[in-house]
Amino acid sequence: MIVVTGATGNIGRPLTRALAEAGQHVTAVSRHTAEVPDGVRHVVADLSEPAGLKPVLSGADALFLLLSGDLHAIGANPADIIGEAVAAGVRRVVLLSTLGVVTRPFGTTRVAMRELEDTLRKSGLEWAILRPGGFASNALWWAESVRTQRAVAAPFGDIGVPVIDPADIADVAAACLLDDRHTGNAYELTGPEAITPRGQTDAIAAAIGSPVSFHELTREEAKAGMTQTMPAELADDTLDILGNPSPAEVRVSPDVQQVLGRAPRSFADWAARHAAAFR
Repeated sequence: MIVVTGATGNIGRPLTRALAEAGQHVTAVSRHTAEVPDGVRHVVADLSEPAGLKPVLSGADALFLLLSGDLHAIGANPADIIGEAVAAGVRRVVLLSTLGVVTRPFGTTRVAMRELEDTLRKSGLEWAILRPGGFASNALWWAESVRTQRAVAAPFGDIGVPVIDPADIADVAAACLLDDRHTGNAYELTGPEAITPRGQTDAIAAAIGSPVSFHELTREEAKAGMTQTMPAELADDTLDILGNPSPAEVRVSPDVQQVLGRAPRSFADWAARHAAAFR
């Protein structure tokens, strides 16, 4: 049995579906009640209370670990989740980390994630670590303004990074959960090319068949919006990357191609598949 945390999100949902379609017994974990594919067991649980995961992990062979936003905050202790996995007899954990542990290892949230990676490596479990850069799905932050105003507001309009489609992250996670060849590997996951917020806006406009204007926010304006859904430290780390990416953060990684045998999906492909959210 495979346990998928964050199972109703942009990565967990396609991962749960892919594992179910592969014939796996899946337990989907989320904080709130949600619909899941036929044959999938759904459990409501809060990862910030690791002891509550005991009945979820009992009998599990593998765990996909995606931390909720509050587990990235200072003072959180997500290592306890790995401890619960060890105690439950879980054999393999695939951890969703971040590219920032390599490119910006001294940021507050990056230090915490690196420590969690180290805890997993030392746990005695089989493991694989996924380090994605920016997500294509972050563009959903703009969905309401595109629907109501045909406009996008974002910082750093002409600075691009190779954002990745969460469906590609899910496909790589499924491969790591199911295939022993990926055990002990850390994969850097990016899209096929760097794309700026203006370029993303153009791709969304093409997907919905309607012009969309772009308005550039200041960093302060962007942070005020982001901290409504994430810790301030994580917002600052994210804005540091978006505003001044290093060469390593604009590099297109070969790892999606290596794991899946195909190129990563483009942002335009993601926008076409999610056009309904912007119409």
